[in-house]
Amino acid sequence: MSVARRRPSARGSGLASRLLAAIVVVLLTAVATAALVAAAVGPGVFHDHMVAAGAADTDAAVLHAERAFRDAGAVVLALALGAAAVASSVVSVVLTRRIARSLRAVAAAAGGVGAGRYEARVPRTGLGEEFDALAASFNTMAARLQDAERLRGRLLADVAHELRTPVATLAGYLEAVEDGVRPLDPATVAVLRDQATRLTRLAQDLAAVTRAEAGDLVLDLEPVDAGELCRTACAAAQERAEAAGVRLRTEVLADGALIRVDRTSLAQVLDNLVDNALRHTPRGGVVVVATTRDPDGNVRLSVADTGEGIGPEHLPHVFERFYRADSARDRAHGGSGIGLAISRALVEAHGGAITAESDGRGSGATFVVVLPGA
Repeated sequence: MSVARRRPSARGSGLASRLLAAIVVVLLTAVATAALVAAAVGPGVFHDHMVAAGAADTDAAVLHAERAFRDAGAVVLALALGAAAVASSVVSVVLTRRIARSLRAVAAAAGGVGAGRYEARVPRTGLGEEFDALAASFNTMAARLQDAERLRGRLLADVAHELRTPVATLAGYLEAVEDGVRPLDPATVAVLRDQATRLTRLAQDLAAVTRAEAGDLVLDLEPVDAGELCRTACAAAQERAEAAGVRLRTEVLADGALIRVDRTSLAQVLDNLVDNALRHTPRGGVVVVATTRDPDGNVRLSVADTGEGIGPEHLPHVFERFYRADSARDRAHGGSGIGLAISRALVEAHGGAITAESDGRGSGATFVVVLPGA
């Protein structure tokens, strides 16, 4: 079923014609008012002045002078009002056309954004601060929508890529088992379980980052020793560090520093940061989890490694979902690409900030979480 496209009515009037009509009404009112006032007041005042000068009311010269005054006043008033009408009409037409052109540009850009063309922009009009502010606000909105659309497209592509490998592995192994090519032995079961776990973790991570960024988290805030959190995180990751051949240690330089946080959420942040450091630190490297206090009373929790490092062009993007400086290598490391995005959302939900620092490739990296002291 086709829907007829609605067209503007031919009898409809635009803003320019309405503004012009309003100005014409004002001008005609001014002309009528000026004419009435001049006709009612001018001759009487002139007559009073003639009488005050000693002229008689019935003097022919006085009557002729009064008639001449009325005629001259009418001519002058007509010429002045005519010139004013022409000038105001020209100015009104130019102004209304410029306003209408600017509003049509906004309408066209808004229609483009509504149709999904987020690159649409409104040019500066030069009609004043209000129109320039409108154009700037619209362009900012369109740019943000364009970035969001670009991120959404990349997110969908990355999710599809993340799902493709485990799903293909599961399907391939199950088909091989069904065809009798591969036995359902412990090794096959381990592969199937590993891929299923990968899918489960991806789903959990996506749900976690969505809840965190939407502000749907319920935080159970309590005073917690920052050093204790770091030592617990290191203890939980010690086995993974030994398996990777990486030395993991804690440096609590602000012992007794309390932070008001949700213990479970901050433990997840530290676990994500430590896991990220272990995955990017080669055998024989070192990962240090430390706590310090800055001069403002904030508590800093840092995870530093001697691993691959991060190029300066990648530092502003490391907390974006699925962002990878090296996609092939990072997928081989087994990360979902969401851990750092979850960490940022959780830290910001606590009123803190998280940053990444690195001197470049081969120089290691440091992730710093700054939280207000309790």
